[in-house]
Amino acid sequence: MMPDTKQKTTRWQRKLRENICTVEDLKKHLFLTPSEEKLLKNVGELFPISITRHYMSLIDKNDKRDPIRRLIVPSAEELDLGGSFDTSGEKKSTRAPGLQHKYKQTALILATNRCAAYCRFCFRKRLVGLSTEEILRRFNDAVRYVRAHKEITNVLISGGDPFMLPTTVIEEFLKTLSKIKHLSYIRFGSRTPVAFPDRILDDGSLTATLKKYSSKNKRIYVVTHFNHPREINEQSTEGVNRLIAAGVLLDNQTVLLKGVNDNPDVLAELMTKLVGIGVTPYYVFQCRPVTGVKNQFQVPLYSGHLKVEKAKKKLDGHGKRFKYVMSHDTGKIEIVGADTERLYFKYHQARAEKDIGRFFSKKLDKKAAWLDDLE
Repeated sequence: MMPDTKQKTTRWQRKLRENICTVEDLKKHLFLTPSEEKLLKNVGELFPISITRHYMSLIDKNDKRDPIRRLIVPSAEELDLGGSFDTSGEKKSTRAPGLQHKYKQTALILATNRCAAYCRFCFRKRLVGLSTEEILRRFNDAVRYVRAHKEITNVLISGGDPFMLPTTVIEEFLKTLSKIKHLSYIRFGSRTPVAFPDRILDDGSLTATLKKYSSKNKRIYVVTHFNHPREINEQSTEGVNRLIAAGVLLDNQTVLLKGVNDNPDVLAELMTKLVGIGVTPYYVFQCRPVTGVKNQFQVPLYSGHLKVEKAKKKLDGHGKRFKYVMSHDTGKIEIVGADTERLYFKYHQARAEKDIGRFFSKKLDKKAAWLDDLE
């Protein structure tokens, strides 16, 4: 069974009750025309709205094209339903509700469908904040699966955002998983340092728990999700500092997003600032062709490659450690090069073991934004 989630409401949970969750709430912070208001209400019926007070404070309210606004405030573009809700074949990889095993060494646990704030570019729009059958129901079933598959070296706990779970539940996960001998490390995918650092700053028991279980034998990683330099501020940096003090290692995954960070200067600044606060740039992901996301945020692959390479020229070795990849149904594919005729790729990970490391190319199409768009 899932660990018991009943406990006294904490300070950070009370703060979440102040989130901006309706168009009426939005109107108290941002100017909306009557037509915008109507359209955003339609969006909210499809994809939930939730913005923390902290993240709202980062928005330039006088700039309709502000990148932070674009990341978190709904827009009429989400009503464009081109694309797919499962672009990476997660259904194929599901072994039990909330448990995926796509790559040999990694088990993925979807521990919750809740986040502190709902990003407009989310690749799990099909389940985050909505009623779903895809979330973990019985933790013990996931543990039994991991124990039975000794090829699994690490577990990634994601969602939603697992740091939205009570600390007691997170401790139960760590207590149980840390006893599995063939696991080398445990990861949490969380955007709380970015969108809701109060989760870390207000709850010393979280960092105390992470410190208790993080050791050189069963290291804990937190994979953060900074997408723009302005997300790195005093509060988010302090959140990162406390995680580091707890012995946690931090990697960052960024998504290349049109109108947000698809500028070499912005991307380079983000990576430099990440290294400066002790977070390792890990991946820059090609935005997935998700329904409600594809036509709003995707950058063509050729253009994305050029922008990433220009950004890397501005970076030192630490800042350019990331790989530019797409999480495709067939695997995690690195975009490694381009010339006047072809785009070049390499399987960084793959569903089929024979594909791992395989180098291949496709005929260049400067408008294509996903592997399936190429000949």
